Amino acid sequence: QNQGEGPMYWYWSLVALLLAILLIGVVGLLARNYFGRKIIEWVDSALLRIPLLNKIYSATKQVNDAFSSTNKTAFRTVVLVEFPHPGIWSIGFITGEQPDEVQARIGQRAVCVFVPATPNPTSGFLLMVPEAKVIKLDMSVPNAIKYIISLGAIQPDHAALPRVTGAVPVPPGTPSGSGLP
Repeated sequence: QNQGEGPMYWYWSLVALLLAILLIGVVGLLARNYFGRKIIEWVDSALLRIPLLNKIYSATKQVNDAFSSTNKTAFRTVVLVEFPHPGIWSIGFITGEQPDEVQARIGQRAVCVFVPATPNPTSGFLLMVPEAKVIKLDMSVPNAIKYIISLGAIQPDHAALPRVTGAVPVPPGTPSGSGLP
């Protein structure tokens, strides 16, 4: 017949929006109590049993957990690392410690540092950096992200540091000759 063609009344869009808001609210309320958490766990385990989908869902869930407010270590510390080569410094975020295998193979304690790309901080590089070559900053994570997105135009708020004239101090653990000139 007319195959779904015809006038679209504005109030149906409003009904759909209100229904979506109601559904999200109900799911949120259910998730707060025991019964709702059990339903979410059941759906979670069901999704993890589906062959190809379980890999995608599991990876997405791990990334979400890393960025959640309950994770107290990821993206909490702003650091400077020499990247992409010695003498060039980049701002990064410590995301965690290296797996035992990596630390055993490189023979020293190392941390995972995410160096975001500018101006899009959702992409970047994951570096495995010896802990001695990481310089921790007092800069807050929001200030560091603003600095990165603005291409360095917005200076982060920080306490006044003593002005160094002449040579820039080489951070601890940095081999001589690879610091800033």
